[in-house]
Amino acid sequence: MGQLQLREKEIFEALKKIKACQFAVIGGYAVNAYALPRFSVDCDIVVGDYTVSRKISLELEKSGYSEVKLDKSLSYEGKFARYEKQIDKDFKVSVDILIGEVFDRQTGCSFSSKWVFDNSGIRQLRGKTIAESLKLRIIRIDALIVMKLICARLPDIRDVFMLMPTANDKEWIKEEISKRLDFGKAFHKIEAKITSAQFKNDLQGVFGYVDPVAFERYKKAVLSLK
Repeated sequence: MGQLQLREKEIFEALKKIKACQFAVIGGYAVNAYALPRFSVDCDIVVGDYTVSRKISLELEKSGYSEVKLDKSLSYEGKFARYEKQIDKDFKVSVDILIGEVFDRQTGCSFSSKWVFDNSGIRQLRGKTIAESLKLRIIRIDALIVMKLICARLPDIRDVFMLMPTANDKEWIKEEISKRLDFGKAFHKIEAKITSAQFKNDLQGVFGYVDPVAFERYKKAVLSLK
């Protein structure tokens, strides 16, 4: 079993252990519930308070995870804990617990845990490198797109590109972004990236081959937000 499979298998095992706790999956693993599965190094989950966080922490510690000191290079701020498990030499997996809110360091925007839970539901999470699936509370696609459009790092833009054709309510997405940022400025960054010459190669490096017709359809779906 390769490193990617080992990482994903370990994350799925961790999620099974904490499944009874109240949390919602966001980030890369949430993307896998709606689009072509992609590999994600970290698993990001949101909880309502420290009581739930502590229950999850205890379960993770039983499975060999340890809390690690956070550094300033992380995307998130606020009440936040990272647990890592070493499964081979120089080879780790991590679970990030965001407590009470998701606060983006780059933009200063935040999403309360209530907003995340109100905009989430039970869905199937599929593996990319392993033949496993789990039913978990996962942020809904439109809310996931909002969070990723606001963060707008390259991985987020790639995810939005793959998610947008199946978005449910584009007006709601625009409204939620506009509550937190200047939508025009935010969208300009997205538009510049997805229309650049190298974007398709960046996308296929993560998601695998994307049919040219599908690529244009995805691009049109994103640009329709404008």
